[in-house]
Amino acid sequence: MRSYKVASNRIHNKFVNAPNPNNEDPSASLWQISRAYFTAERQGREPESQIPVLPIQPAQLDKQHNSIFRLGHSTVLMQLDGKLILTDPVFSYRASPFQWMGPKRFHQSPISTEALPDIDVVVISHDHYDHLDKSAINILKDKVKKFVTPLGVGQHLVRWGVSSGNIIELDWWQSVTIDGINFVATPAQHFSGRGLRDGNKTLWASWVIQSSNKSVFFSGDSGYFDGFKQIGDEYGPFDITLIETGAYNDMWSSVHMMPEQSLQAHLDLGGHHMLPIHNGTFDLSFHTWFEPLERILALANENNVSLLTPKFGQEVTLDRSLETSRWWREMLEIRVRENLTAAEL
Repeated sequence: MRSYKVASNRIHNKFVNAPNPNNEDPSASLWQISRAYFTAERQGREPESQIPVLPIQPAQLDKQHNSIFRLGHSTVLMQLDGKLILTDPVFSYRASPFQWMGPKRFHQSPISTEALPDIDVVVISHDHYDHLDKSAINILKDKVKKFVTPLGVGQHLVRWGVSSGNIIELDWWQSVTIDGINFVATPAQHFSGRGLRDGNKTLWASWVIQSSNKSVFFSGDSGYFDGFKQIGDEYGPFDITLIETGAYNDMWSSVHMMPEQSLQAHLDLGGHHMLPIHNGTFDLSFHTWFEPLERILALANENNVSLLTPKFGQEVTLDRSLETSRWWREMLEIRVRENLTAAEL
């Protein structure tokens, strides 16, 4: 009997999403999205006070613990089995081809690219600017042992000076083991491109990362689809899921999950703990900067899901009980108190 697992598809030399009969495509046109962007009333699009960031010193990265540090957006640094793994490295001030325009960061990274020690593996989900940063690659290329990417994405790295021998490109459901850690490129519902003429010329993927005793799922960007259940059935359960929860809108929910769908993806995968990513660093939609965290927290409480919301730079140690703070609420409470004080004056 043929397996349900199907590698990526190409039509006219472009990658396409797998058929997803359970999910209608409500995506709006570019004109509709542009019109909404310029006419929508925006409040709370960026923090009014400083987001707390815990600086990471290179000496902290001793590889003695199985742990995770969230650096920003979808950039996560993991220590697994004594190896350092970095996902979707974006360190630039703007997620854009230009540093004078485009979405700007709300906060600095807890550690700079220059201060990072040697990295064993960099995992890239797709080639959009908020997930693949040319400036970061130019600094990291001489301190990374292997780059693991979906099909075609490695060619960007080659053009930027990364040795082709240090790049491994995978199709959906293909895997590679590096120093005892298994990396599986799994499907996602998204798209790719960095310019006007290269749309969907490279593949997008989610990732399963398995060490000797820990299993991590990294969603990259994706709309909700039945592939999460397939991945969970094949590779779950997961100690922790790093799930996209942010930059969502009904107009593009086929390629970016709404919070309810993010939580369902975590459940489909069989995750023990959920850490929402793709939020808190850039303004990429119409919701307030803190709404993704508030909505996913409420949903997690309703469904008895263990939700991790570490401060940027905070170590989440996977070898012991996991606890994190609701740091954005502390920011909002401080702002309310400041407003009340100002009103009294």
